[in-house]
Amino acid sequence: MLLNGVSHRTITVDSQQTITIIDQTRLPFSIEWLKLETVDAACIAIKTMQVRGAPAIGAVAAYAMVLAVKEDASWQAILQAAQSIKATRPTAVNLAWAVDKQLAALCDVEDDLRLELSWQLAADICEEDVAACSAIGDYGLALIEKIAAQKPGQTINILTHCNAGWLATVDWGTALSPIYKAQQKGLPIHVWVDETRPRNQGALLTAFELSQQGINNTLICDNAGGHLMQTGQVDLCLVGSDRTTSNGNVCNKIGTYLKALAAKDNNIPFYVALPTSTIDWILHSGNDIPIEERDASEVLNVMVNVDGELQALPMSAATQAANPAFDVTPAHLVTALITEKGVYAANTEALQRLKDVCDK
Repeated sequence: MLLNGVSHRTITVDSQQTITIIDQTRLPFSIEWLKLETVDAACIAIKTMQVRGAPAIGAVAAYAMVLAVKEDASWQAILQAAQSIKATRPTAVNLAWAVDKQLAALCDVEDDLRLELSWQLAADICEEDVAACSAIGDYGLALIEKIAAQKPGQTINILTHCNAGWLATVDWGTALSPIYKAQQKGLPIHVWVDETRPRNQGALLTAFELSQQGINNTLICDNAGGHLMQTGQVDLCLVGSDRTTSNGNVCNKIGTYLKALAAKDNNIPFYVALPTSTIDWILHSGNDIPIEERDASEVLNVMVNVDGELQALPMSAATQAANPAFDVTPAHLVTALITEKGVYAANTEALQRLKDVCDK
């Protein structure tokens, strides 16, 4: 997608096999690229959210395994590195998925053959993510077009939460991919962008993405969504997922559940866009998903731009705060799941059919 009119991906590898990512903690006030040269650097990037979004985390985790092999190609060292990478953030399933794909590919290979194989697998994971997100956009576009047909010539108002655009993936995005496809088709789109406290991924990243792409958007505080739905100003909700269980429960950025409740009460479609790599086929309940509890400082402070630098300023007299990073939206609140394999109901039977398609 576009940065200052030029197409980019969130992760690049040059001819010297240098891995570079966009430092998302610097956006939107500066666009800076960060080289990942060690496993520790990749782990720090994931943990501090220099890279974030389930698919993007998975892609960087795949390259972190490459860096591990470069440092020490012995199986014991690779296993130790894999555990360190998995421990960086516990909720997003793509991270462990990518690491496990690397482990499965490398386990029966001679040490001197592992590096080339690991490089190729990481590159394949990135390319597959781009293709999957583009396909999600195509399937989601069909849903937007149905709404457009019901209100010809009128603006389609979409509400999203957090950032599930191209910055959260390698390219295209998940929840924003259908919006980008709709723009390409010439549909009149307007996006309500939740600020997404406490890290403000909507305010800092989604609004930035959409504006860079030339898509009309309006930033709103997190609590405004229900009012907008009640007053007929939202046609559909589109969100992403960090982990979806095999029965259709969706774990996503904190506050997603409340948007789903409001959408249900107002008969507004609530779609979740995700690649199948984000589905946890083993877990059968959202209650079993480990919810990351982040540092209280994110709630107690607000990040402000001071001369191009983001600085933390106290925003409360409170001395302690709770900071769960995710919540779980029950399957019955989800209209459908938009995947690269098609649109599926959020229930066990439909997801089993999807798994059968993925296993072929």
